[in-house]
Amino acid sequence: MKRLSILGSTGSIGVSTLDVVSRFPDHFCVEALCAKTSIERLARQVARFSPRLVAVIDKDRAMALKDLLPSGSDVEIVYGEDGYCRAASMGSVDMVVSAMVGAAGLSPTLSAIHAGKAVALANKEVLVMAGAVVMRLAAEKKVPILPIDSEHSAIFQCLEGNSRDYLSKIHLTASGGPFLHRKHGEVENVTPEQALSHPTWDMGPKISIDSATLMNKGLEVIEASFLFDVPVERIEVVIHPQSIIHSMVSYIDGSMLAQLAVPDMKGAISYALAYPERLNLEQDAPDLARLGELTFFSPDLDEFPCLRLALDACRKGGTFPAALNAANEVAVNAFLDRKISFGRIPRVIESVLEMHTGVAEPVLSDIRDADAWARARACELVGSCSGF
Repeated sequence: MKRLSILGSTGSIGVSTLDVVSRFPDHFCVEALCAKTSIERLARQVARFSPRLVAVIDKDRAMALKDLLPSGSDVEIVYGEDGYCRAASMGSVDMVVSAMVGAAGLSPTLSAIHAGKAVALANKEVLVMAGAVVMRLAAEKKVPILPIDSEHSAIFQCLEGNSRDYLSKIHLTASGGPFLHRKHGEVENVTPEQALSHPTWDMGPKISIDSATLMNKGLEVIEASFLFDVPVERIEVVIHPQSIIHSMVSYIDGSMLAQLAVPDMKGAISYALAYPERLNLEQDAPDLARLGELTFFSPDLDEFPCLRLALDACRKGGTFPAALNAANEVAVNAFLDRKISFGRIPRVIESVLEMHTGVAEPVLSDIRDADAWARARACELVGSCSGF
């Protein structure tokens, strides 16, 4: 029985994780759940999975959750960053599912690693911001980092049983999002509703917007570079609209391995939770005859400037990825709040990066400083967008 703490239990990854848990009650139990503001959904999860501890964003939400639970409920309710870190480092927990959105997931994930917990990682921003710090600490603590992102799970599976010495290149596939066949100028003023309409994946709002700009793929390149210890020059992004091949690796003898599955996150989640075992999800494999063909082409970096910015930040290294991530979070939130246009998202990010001096070999405090600085600059730019 593997005992889980789920950070971000009310988001799309958290909900899918709990679906897997519910299918295999002999394999998993839930010790802790963490959410931000979806208190009613969290209350239903508490009633169903009976965790020992629950964490929310602040005291008001903690009180609201307490009012929704049955009288006499013995679940402990905590809040804030300290509460999330407690949930991630509980003595009874075997594995932490890191599925919080954005930079908020960094501290709890580090707490889990410090406590020696295996980490099933869905929060790519953890490695984007502090990849060197996180992977070094994981190595010191002998903590496995098992990817939940479908692309990184695919790479992980394709590398199994093969020496890394023979690896030539990683090929990250991207669906291309809802604006794949539209020119950059044509999407300048699309609405949040249009940008959130992903053709193949059902994701949360922030990740959906990142997919529409292809920033999500840029962040995944940075994540893959740290997770698999591969320089950005050996990571290729390939547009694959059908989203059947989740990623590929090629070897020095010219061989290429690919991992295929229908676009459903439960496969990658279950592989991380049960590794090295596989669980019978009763999920069909892709019907290749019905699909007929799988297509691929290279992304146009002029049409998707967010991907270009992410690749540049990865090459520069240091605190540039953290600044990129912070500026992107601010810009995406501003777009969702209808404060800026879709086309201004990359311009906000680029302006922040142009102002950033960077620290080449940052410690954690440098990363946090870069994150705070970039957020402040992006907020200033969002408040006066007429200059873009």
